[in-house]
Amino acid sequence: MSTRDPFTGPALFSYGFRPFFLSASLFGIVVIPLWWLIWRGAVVLSSPLGAVDWHVHEMVFGYGAAVVAGFLFTAVPNWTGRLPTRGWPLVLLVAIWIAGRCAMAGLTALGPLAVMLVDQLFLLAVVLMITREIVAGRNWRNLKVLVPVTLLWVANVGFHLEAWAQGSADHGRRLGIALLVFLILLIGGRIIPSFTRNWLVQRGETRLPAPFGAFDGLCLVVAAVALACWVAAPADPLFAGLSLLAAALHMWRLLRWCGARSWRSPLLVMLHLSYLMAPLGFALFAGSALGVTGADSGAHVLGIGAIGGMTVAVMMRATMGHTGRPLVAGPVLTLAFLGILVATLMRGLGYGFEVFSLTGIDLSAILWTGSLAVLTWRIGPWLAAPRVAQKRPTGAPAR
Repeated sequence: MSTRDPFTGPALFSYGFRPFFLSASLFGIVVIPLWWLIWRGAVVLSSPLGAVDWHVHEMVFGYGAAVVAGFLFTAVPNWTGRLPTRGWPLVLLVAIWIAGRCAMAGLTALGPLAVMLVDQLFLLAVVLMITREIVAGRNWRNLKVLVPVTLLWVANVGFHLEAWAQGSADHGRRLGIALLVFLILLIGGRIIPSFTRNWLVQRGETRLPAPFGAFDGLCLVVAAVALACWVAAPADPLFAGLSLLAAALHMWRLLRWCGARSWRSPLLVMLHLSYLMAPLGFALFAGSALGVTGADSGAHVLGIGAIGGMTVAVMMRATMGHTGRPLVAGPVLTLAFLGILVATLMRGLGYGFEVFSLTGIDLSAILWTGSLAVLTWRIGPWLAAPRVAQKRPTGAPAR
């Protein structure tokens, strides 16, 4: 944070990543056990959405949107050189996010239209505030980040309208997941090779990740088209070829980032493994279109593995870096991330796997909840406390 105009309020509201990463991780602990109880028939919500719609909506526009906001409100000040959003504007934004979660859970006496108006306010405010900062900082090259974030807000509104008109939001579910996946492909394609390059250079390595170029642009275009086709017609056999092409391109893109050479840095490995879930998800899309794999297998790999894995890895790394901690995952946070990967596998096995009367679906919910609980236990105090001076021996490389 800039030394100009020092912030004297609570540390939690001194930078955007702090309250939103904490909110997302706490929400992640609650929302999946609640969904498991709903799925088991033990709890019934008064939400205007159906049970499955509520589950997907809250993972995308609740959990996912909070992490996106935390990332953007931390990255944008670095892009523009302006002071971060902090203090009361940040408190208000968090309150709007909480109000949306309460409305969606049916904890208010609002009708469907009022719930939509309350829920959409958060992403609308994020878009407007980020736009103001980028324009004020004349950081024109990063205006493109606003496109998928704005589309995420539009998708949220569309989700409510489709559920209202059709009784369920089949297209809205897929569109929300698709937009978060595209953000991961876009932003991950910038930070993963950059972080990997820095780490390898510090160790004197000469083989480095390929810089962003025309091939990366091709990968993003093909992915965008494939995701759009998945949203519109996931069962079309013609979609299978496009999905396989997207899987192959993004696997090759990932291999160009020298992930295997960074195996000594768990934080980097987490990012590479999370990105790996994207080509795997595309491949499963193809299998589903051809009738080989389950209809929702690709969505769960992308939702838990790619989105869940990447958000957890980014929250870890950003929290360490911006609170003055060494970039070292350690066994506790490494275990939390591994729990997300195993949760992805268990969800894929579903009813085909059972241990001690627990199915793969049950175990996936337990692993996700445990991972988010460990993450919150470890980074929560860092998010709420002031930044510390990072101590590192002279010449020792960051991990």
